[in-house]
Amino acid sequence: MTKKASPVTVHITALEMTAPPRAHMPSPANLHIALMRVPEIPLPYYRFLYRQVGSRWQWVDRMRLSDEKLSETIHNDMTTVTVLYIEGAPAGFYEYQRRSDGVTELVHFGLFERALGLGVGKWFLLQGLYAIWGDKPEKVVTTTNNLDHPRALQLYQRFGFSPVSTYEGEIEPLTDKELLAIARGL
Repeated sequence: MTKKASPVTVHITALEMTAPPRAHMPSPANLHIALMRVPEIPLPYYRFLYRQVGSRWQWVDRMRLSDEKLSETIHNDMTTVTVLYIEGAPAGFYEYQRRSDGVTELVHFGLFERALGLGVGKWFLLQGLYAIWGDKPEKVVTTTNNLDHPRALQLYQRFGFSPVSTYEGEIEPLTDKELLAIARGL
């Protein structure tokens, strides 16, 4: 029998921004960078991106969704997934969802381990925010927590997000059985 990991308590900060970012920055020099929106992203590729970015930050929710539920969540007109490529290989992604109330949520944003320290994080987040604000939402929301990159909150605030609330939550780490299923591609 697989032992279940103990839930991890996290401190979550909810953020919002009500105007597009004012920051401008050139793309990082000396790197071949491409951003590609992927409207019908294959589910195994999405899960690969999600694990590559999120495993060190304890992202688990999307790994537990069935193919049907994940497809329903990401393959619709309200959701946008964009992949960052550096030197021809995937290096991160962002995902946002538009809501009918005029709010857009930056659901996921992050880089692969290999892309950290290359000077692309700020630029990549800014590109995501430009894309979101191109749809003219009334406001943009996101959350971060104490398991995210230590400078995540600071970076969001730098580009115009303001904290609106904080609360405690729990994350149930993936079990050994779940990790084995992921490794097997099941």
